[in-house]
Amino acid sequence: MGIASDFVLIVVAGLFGGLLARLLRLPLLVGYVAAGVIVGPYTAGPTVAQIHDIELLAEIGVALLLFSLGLEISFSDLKPVRRVALIGGPIQVLVTLALAASVGIYFLHIPIPEAVWLGAMISLSSTMVVLKTLAASGRTSTLASRVMIGFLVIQDLAVIPMLIILPQLNDLDNILPKLGTAIGIAAVFLAAVVLIGTRVLPVLLKGILTWGSRELFLVAVVAIGIGVGYATHLVGISFALGAFVAGIILSESEFSHQALTDIIPLRDIFGLIFFVSVGMLFDPAYVAQHIFQILTTVILIFLGKAIIFGVVTRSFGYGNMAPWIVGLGLCQIGEFSFVLARSGLSSGALSKPIYDLALTCTILTMALSPMVSGFAVPLAKAWLDWRKPKSPKNMAVPQESLSGHAIVAGFGRSGRAAAKVLRDANIHVIVVDSDYALLRNINTPGVTVIWGDISSPEILHAAQVDHASILIFTMPNQSAVHLGVERAHRINPNLPLIARASQEIEIDDLLKSGATSIVLPEREGGLEMGRLALERLATSLD
Repeated sequence: MGIASDFVLIVVAGLFGGLLARLLRLPLLVGYVAAGVIVGPYTAGPTVAQIHDIELLAEIGVALLLFSLGLEISFSDLKPVRRVALIGGPIQVLVTLALAASVGIYFLHIPIPEAVWLGAMISLSSTMVVLKTLAASGRTSTLASRVMIGFLVIQDLAVIPMLIILPQLNDLDNILPKLGTAIGIAAVFLAAVVLIGTRVLPVLLKGILTWGSRELFLVAVVAIGIGVGYATHLVGISFALGAFVAGIILSESEFSHQALTDIIPLRDIFGLIFFVSVGMLFDPAYVAQHIFQILTTVILIFLGKAIIFGVVTRSFGYGNMAPWIVGLGLCQIGEFSFVLARSGLSSGALSKPIYDLALTCTILTMALSPMVSGFAVPLAKAWLDWRKPKSPKNMAVPQESLSGHAIVAGFGRSGRAAAKVLRDANIHVIVVDSDYALLRNINTPGVTVIWGDISSPEILHAAQVDHASILIFTMPNQSAVHLGVERAHRINPNLPLIARASQEIEIDDLLKSGATSIVLPEREGGLEMGRLALERLATSLD
């Protein structure tokens, strides 16, 4: 059956690899890569025969993967954290690339061009792993998660110049003319793609939708992704880069969500082929022979990237737990590194041993990333407890002594509603929030405002938590809620603490930390909707 039998073998092996990864609570792509190792030429057992043909199919998988990632990128994600993302993001990429390349040159004795390729791969983090980890922990709406998403968007965009510049490193003597030519061609062509993508493609897709054919819409979306990719390939630019740019262009249109929804199944199948083909080039014998070098490199990657991300995050004014969460959350190597590695290997810029090193480190860091990121909150708590307390600045500390008052931590929609209910009951309220913009216009009688972090002991004392009658945590940041509950309970063990939770799995931890009552807004909202539905049904039956 030729390539058909190879396709069946890859899909079946990918299924078992994905099931194993899910049982071990690892990212699915780790299971796919492991499946590729099993069916690859370096291991015993069933082996893919038409490796070259599978690699050609894998190129389509790369294009669809990057096209879908481009569709998922929304520049609105950068607005709340645009400063740290737009300035700190490039700084992180360049610093990580330079340090990793230097380690490769001076300690691993890698040639300069290959060291730069390796540094570029290490500088990238995994969008898929990070987003899935955040979703699993219920922290997608926290400030730290927004910073992480901002970094990831900038890293994804950084792949564009990397795919243009890195292939020119093979000829350092003539790099400037070749680089100038490549950038010039890329700029002209990408400008044409942007023009067509913003003016022509939306009109085309809207016309197709008016016919009511979802099938034709899917075909059009796929044709746009791989068609633009193939066009960029014809002018000497990366096939994957063109697909990624096409996705970014469509992401700002009204069709992006439906296009992403329709293309995901096809992307996942071809993505499976890509990750299996990556694993097919993995040589277990290399790991056995270089185990110490690999483990040392993985540890250095985790430590180095965590420190760089943490320092950059802290230098842009994000304190408390954010540097720890961002640093340990983004310290893995990402899926775009697979694309760079394949590009470098196919162009002859990367030798097989360096490819094996990069591939092995990528797989290991992605597999270990959920466990490493889980250490962020405990380490941050230990650090904050150890660090000498600093006096809070710009804080409106109540001048009078209060007793029996209520403290509302967080002044978003939930916090405002809770504070209003308490004031209507003639209870004095102290509102605490770290976002000064939410507090500056509050002039309600009987409401005292404190700008600061409720998990800080100084802020808790300023809110006179030892004399309060109740403390309500309304913010969605579960790290701050956990730490605030723990410290408030330590100061006043008899104080009733009402805490907001994002997921049911967090209830036990909050109760153990000292919370009296737990509220899950989504569950409460669902119960209220069910109650209203029953009332409506009872009325209609009558």
